[in-house]
Amino acid sequence: MKKIISVFLLVGLVLSGTLSAQKKGFYENVQKKNVAKVLDDLNTFAANADFKNYFELFAQESQYIGTDATEVWTKQEFRDWAKPFFDKKTTWNFKSLKRNIFFSKDGNYAWFDEILDTQMKICRGSGVLEKIGGKWKIKQYVLSPTVPNEVIDEVTKIKTPIEDVLIQKLKN
Repeated sequence: MKKIISVFLLVGLVLSGTLSAQKKGFYENVQKKNVAKVLDDLNTFAANADFKNYFELFAQESQYIGTDATEVWTKQEFRDWAKPFFDKKTTWNFKSLKRNIFFSKDGNYAWFDEILDTQMKICRGSGVLEKIGGKWKIKQYVLSPTVPNEVIDEVTKIKTPIEDVLIQKLKN
């Protein structure tokens, strides 16, 4: 009788562990879809010059890091910079080609990296989102152009005179 009870307990433990793992996997898939929607909406709102909805995706305290080394902006600074582009309907149109999304153990933070098709050709988007008031908000977004290894030496020669000045400025 003790063996039968032990077998039932063991089967119950295995099943509960399996169900718990399935529930966690389902929850993570739902959250990945929610984060992906925020990132897809970000691209759609920019392409449609939808200023209000675009900036509502960012947390109040957030940061946008652009392609130039000097572009490290708070949400308000980025809004101020971007406003004329949105007003003239001359915004950007990025399409995600490949995206990875990861979560903190507590499920309140997500970070991502993605390859984007842009007017600058391939760029990488990366950043962090936080769940605030039940909604995913962008806390940090980093946009980086990629440089193929075959042309890095040429690109370095082009940007050296510009960035040497900035390097000296930052060292001082």
